[in-house]
Amino acid sequence: MNPTGCQEEAVVFACEGEHLLGILSRPAIAQPSGCGVVIVVGGPQYRAGSHRQFVHWSRALAEAGHAVLRFDVRGMGDSTGAQRGFQALDADIGAAVDCLMERCAGLGGVVLGGLCDGASAALLYLQRQRDERVRGLVLLNPWVRSEQTLSRTYVRHYYLQRLADRSFWSRLLRGQIALQAARELIGHLAAAFGRRTPSTASPEATTPYPELMVAALRQQPRPVLLALSGNDYTAKEFLELAEVNPDWVGWLAAPHVRRLDLPEADHTLSQPEPRTRFEQASIAWLAQTFAAAPTAR
Repeated sequence: MNPTGCQEEAVVFACEGEHLLGILSRPAIAQPSGCGVVIVVGGPQYRAGSHRQFVHWSRALAEAGHAVLRFDVRGMGDSTGAQRGFQALDADIGAAVDCLMERCAGLGGVVLGGLCDGASAALLYLQRQRDERVRGLVLLNPWVRSEQTLSRTYVRHYYLQRLADRSFWSRLLRGQIALQAARELIGHLAAAFGRRTPSTASPEATTPYPELMVAALRQQPRPVLLALSGNDYTAKEFLELAEVNPDWVGWLAAPHVRRLDLPEADHTLSQPEPRTRFEQASIAWLAQTFAAAPTAR
């Protein structure tokens, strides 16, 4: 049964010889928004999302007037083909944008939305494909994982808290803290603040994907809604990078970036209150950002 306020249908579309399956959520209102939304699902995951997260989000957006497509990338869910990582989803995302634009006449463009490496895949697509149909981005807890950023995040948000805890020192003096834990701390400190060994490979082959992500944000600026969960190391790791890396510094304060902090939320917004807050914020952001934009003829 379709939810009140929107209509849903399964769609199948082609991608480099394979078939992708998606769910298209259409608004029930007579004059839908001219801006559609393509939800990029990271992996390993399929179109429903954890706790049916993308189902809830799609329906909320559609009931607010936006056509939304959530889909299985190749090798996941009901789509055919070999499974691939988030850094190799350009063709899948492009095919989904094609599908939404073709099936929903009058769209002037789309917003790409994604969680974790789905958000990262959306930025990589924009950087490499330079698709002018992409008018904005909703990035939820973007994935920027590296050994250095992960170690800095653990040192800052885990180990420093433990060092300030009296019970930690009491257990250490009584021998209840294993030597292995101390070794892990030393290892994280070395990775966090040590120097990386320069690579002899070509720059094109070794450019870290976070650098490609920020290149998309700086070279092709689009309106961005950045949502960050408070109880999530992936979000903390993103902030660690964005606050100290010279390529990222200043981007968070850019006028086209709106930041939404969800202090009580976990990585996948598993609880109803933060999930609903995120949905409402994304709806309000879309209305404020694209309400006056013309639609395609």
